[in-house]
Amino acid sequence: MSLPDYSMEEAALRDGARLVAGVDEVGRGPLAGPVTAAAVILDPTCIPEGLNDSKKLTAKRREVLAEQIMACSDWAVGHASVEEIDQLNILRASHLAMCRAIEGLRQRPCLALIDGNMLPRDLPAPGLAVIKGDGRCLSISAASIVAKLLRDRIMVDLAQQHPGYGWEVNAGYGTPAHRKALLDLGVTPYHRRSFAPVHNILCKEETSNR
Repeated sequence: MSLPDYSMEEAALRDGARLVAGVDEVGRGPLAGPVTAAAVILDPTCIPEGLNDSKKLTAKRREVLAEQIMACSDWAVGHASVEEIDQLNILRASHLAMCRAIEGLRQRPCLALIDGNMLPRDLPAPGLAVIKGDGRCLSISAASIVAKLLRDRIMVDLAQQHPGYGWEVNAGYGTPAHRKALLDLGVTPYHRRSFAPVHNILCKEETSNR
């Protein structure tokens, strides 16, 4: 199994880029909560060991690596709210979060390596789309780890405000327990109304209230 490396960043630096950021988002699939993106400019002299796609790491390992990344990198996160997800669609909202993350960096990157096959509109820096970048490129791996950790923390906080949906363990994803809670407890303000399982419940409620 190949691990992410620093070759894309090195190529950009050789071509004259001074600062290269990796950008990734997390939270496109859940039924609840924001979509969160992170942008990270790694210091080539201080790259934490063991960076990888956040989905391939344990929660404990993610937390350790995220703390190391945040201690020695220029990093920022951006979010798009549930309202923005419902208004724009999840793809555009995730791109909006990416742009906000880049804008939050202390320094403007010369190149943003974007996880995925499409560059966001209005990207505030020159960009390069990298398919499966979180498993190929260390800067994108770092961004995936930071985004995952910080979004999970948001969902733990929201779970305390809206107990019963299991957000502290499912991060808003549509697990069987979460879907059952939706039926039993109803839709919260943090549920994505444009997503089919939530939309269908709202339609049934509307029909039964007529």
